[in-house]
Amino acid sequence: MPREIKIGTRGSALALAQANWVAAQISGRHPACRVELVIIKTTGDKIQDVPLAQIGGKGLFIKEIEEALLAGQVDLAVHSLKDMPAEVPEGLILGAVPPREDCRDAFISSRYASLAEIPAGGRVGTGSLRRRVQLLHRRPDLEVVPLRGNVDTRLKKMATLGLDALILAAAGLNRLGLAHIYRGCVPESDMLPAVGQGALGLEVRAADHDLQELLSFLDDPPTRLAVTAERAFLARLEGGCVVPVAALGRVEGDRLVLSALISDLEGRRVLREQRSAPLAEAASLGT
Repeated sequence: MPREIKIGTRGSALALAQANWVAAQISGRHPACRVELVIIKTTGDKIQDVPLAQIGGKGLFIKEIEEALLAGQVDLAVHSLKDMPAEVPEGLILGAVPPREDCRDAFISSRYASLAEIPAGGRVGTGSLRRRVQLLHRRPDLEVVPLRGNVDTRLKKMATLGLDALILAAAGLNRLGLAHIYRGCVPESDMLPAVGQGALGLEVRAADHDLQELLSFLDDPPTRLAVTAERAFLARLEGGCVVPVAALGRVEGDRLVLSALISDLEGRRVLREQRSAPLAEAASLGT
């Protein structure tokens, strides 16, 4: 099935690593296809000095790429699934969801081996409202310092601001070959991940059936089922980056188990629940 495939992606090191991985998979499976990366700057890339929750949150890192996809300027968009709003725009679909990377949050510190070791008054950096509230719920004695930017930027800020620790997604660090920089992962019991964290979303035009078929080998049913439940939960709550929500789905035998969380903005009141359902009911479980 020879064809040209233009992949729309952000220009960050992580986005390029993810897009290049997808391109390599396609080229390996379909050598007759010519795959090209098209870098698109998004609103989230342009605004680096304001917390995501203050500028609209979800969709900031994908809107311009989706517009290029709808306009036919690119054929495929590779997103970190956690950046995608719960609703996919009309005319687009999730063409494939590859196997998930580690979904947990990584703990980075030159001083301490875990969150538990940080003394009262310690300072922890994160750009995520979800991480902030779960940190404060467990450790109200810590100061959470808002941080934005790519991995290098955050690591530099950690040093210049004298932070005791940094929390970043393990998946991104692993994909960048930086697994060696973190001490370990925060247990899911202490910090439930973001909806879709660790997963990639391959978005295509709904009418491009040939490309959907071409990409089908990359789709991982257990990952798709898990994120379907997580995203249905997000959709029901109408949550973006302005509401602290978290969810994690897992296939266990013939059932899907979903853990989910919502919190107030300071982590004082955290509601967490776990339920399960047959695999065919992934969306209704999330809802």
